[in-house]
Amino acid sequence: MNQRHFEERGAYRFKRFVRKAYSAFNSMHRIVNIGVVRGCAISFLTVSTVAAQTSADGEQQQKVLEKELDEVMVTASRIETPINQTAKQVTVLSKEQIQQAPVQSIQDLLIYAANIDVVQRAGHGVQADISIRGGSKDQTAILLNGVNLSNSHTGLYSLDIPINLSDIERIEIIHGPSALIYGTSAFAGGVNIITKKNVDAKGYARIEGGMHNLRGMEVRGATKQGITTTSLSAGYSSSDGYTDNTDYNMYNILMQSRFQFKENSQLDLNLGYNDKKYGANSFYTAAFPNQYDHTSRYISSLKGEFGSKLKFIPILYWFRHYDTFELRRGSEEGKNYHRGDTYGTNLIMQYTSKLGSTSLGGELRREDIMSSKLGKEMVEPHRRYTKYDDRLSSSVTLEHTARIDRFVISAGVLMNHNTMEKGKYKFYPSASVAYRPTDQINIYTTWGNSTRMPSFTELYYTTETHEGNENLKPERSQSVDLGFKYKNSLISAYLTSYLMWGRNIIDWVKKEGADGKPISASWNHTAVNTQGLEMGVRFRLVDILPILGENSSFSLDYTRLHQDCDTKGEISEFRLNYLRDKFTTTFNHHIYKGFSAGWYLRYQKRMGGYTVYENAVNTKRLEPYKAFSTLDVKLNYNHENLLLYVKLNNLYNTRHNDMGNIAQPGFWLTGGISYTFL
Repeated sequence: MNQRHFEERGAYRFKRFVRKAYSAFNSMHRIVNIGVVRGCAISFLTVSTVAAQTSADGEQQQKVLEKELDEVMVTASRIETPINQTAKQVTVLSKEQIQQAPVQSIQDLLIYAANIDVVQRAGHGVQADISIRGGSKDQTAILLNGVNLSNSHTGLYSLDIPINLSDIERIEIIHGPSALIYGTSAFAGGVNIITKKNVDAKGYARIEGGMHNLRGMEVRGATKQGITTTSLSAGYSSSDGYTDNTDYNMYNILMQSRFQFKENSQLDLNLGYNDKKYGANSFYTAAFPNQYDHTSRYISSLKGEFGSKLKFIPILYWFRHYDTFELRRGSEEGKNYHRGDTYGTNLIMQYTSKLGSTSLGGELRREDIMSSKLGKEMVEPHRRYTKYDDRLSSSVTLEHTARIDRFVISAGVLMNHNTMEKGKYKFYPSASVAYRPTDQINIYTTWGNSTRMPSFTELYYTTETHEGNENLKPERSQSVDLGFKYKNSLISAYLTSYLMWGRNIIDWVKKEGADGKPISASWNHTAVNTQGLEMGVRFRLVDILPILGENSSFSLDYTRLHQDCDTKGEISEFRLNYLRDKFTTTFNHHIYKGFSAGWYLRYQKRMGGYTVYENAVNTKRLEPYKAFSTLDVKLNYNHENLLLYVKLNNLYNTRHNDMGNIAQPGFWLTGGISYTFL
């Protein structure tokens, strides 16, 4: 299509978009004018900025797209909201970025987000703590398609979810307290994994191998029959490990079905199973390097969306998590058994009018634990389980968003009651204002409050090395953000500063046990205050250097934070081990014909230190964390639907650790092949 034809035909006028390829432009039922364009694609960037990829023959097309792409929907509120109405820092990782990255798992992928602290005990998704803005692993909500899968047993297992990388449409990361959006577990933020719902390919298969006897495979199929779209995926990976007792075997199975009804209504069903067995070398205490863990998780959820101007979103979910932990691998001594169940139901209603959008939501969430270590003594033991506890959380949310000229104003409140706090009803208000002086600039500020209940591990886990505390208080926080975003077709940039005041923050501190040996005890700190800065810029390079290819990009991201903690004289194990500095840069480019490459550099500096043991009981010294950097590279050859790749992780073999004295993998070479059936 040439420019003359574009001018002759003018523009199409759409009144409604219903989950088609152009559905990203749907917003508030307003009429949208879109010029006739070709060869366009939406690319989610590393922050909440969306840029159009244009053909070479349409400056007028580009201007139209830049205006309309502001209406792309993200789940940065209780329901999907146009991105230009979100007054929060939102990092969005697209399926294209996931395909480009030299990663094995979601945990590996999140390492490249500068705003997230990923504390890995072992690579490739075996186990990792995910935290945002200096929070802890228990303060970050993990969601799948808006359903909160956070683990009440311990945040160590929140990412034990049956997701294969080929299932993911995008990942949205909300920075800062988000209780109004994701519930009370989103104390410091949330990670929402959005899976593919449409049949973009009939099938997908991948197989790979690498150093340390690494083996991996993944298959996925999808079909559409009438109103039903169904997909099934399965993944497997294993390795002998990069050092003693770091071997693993992991399985994932995920089935999804979408039932698409008339009048923009739908029903989504998700069923999944995840299983992990792995050597846990010093994972939980350096005094016992020969630990072993076996976890499995079943998930199920049913989520509907009905109506248009008045929208109803009902959700039902249940998931169960098993954990068998061996303090000494192969020995019954110190062996723990845990089974946790979480049941929940949500109902969200939204009404859209000339005054804006009003949403009212309610949630009931029941969490229980049966264990050989966690909970209160059972009258009659159930198999291996001798202890039990449960709690019920009830929440109501009310939020209104109004758009006035170039301002977007939002205010809401969360009311929560938990049976752990009998008779207490807590209110957590929040408010935000966003101002767009031009179509390229967005200035915003937010204020919010949040809370988190102690995990069952923090309450009850008492062994020869740990001591739980049944009298822990819920954590509280208040935060303020001030941010700036800029975007056009070539560049997107952001700058955010924030303050967070935490009260009754839970930590593990060192104390002397009954036998005189040092142990870790759960504890409420009076105050933990955090201040930080996040910034980044991303360039789309095709308009500058077309030789680098249509999907070429270059990004720089940096975050810095500082924490003050009132430890009451106690020696904190984790609270002051925050990630002070993190810098990431990525460069993806075309090389020649089907060859391309991606370069991923990370630098980070963690505060605090860890205890180095001379033997099982005697402390040798306190070792401070050292700053380090790693470089990962992925080389690709793509021919039609066939992809050959080589991943070179930790290219210059940096010796480093994210937590304690748990050594992370050095250089690791992996190669693989995948094929997509269209």
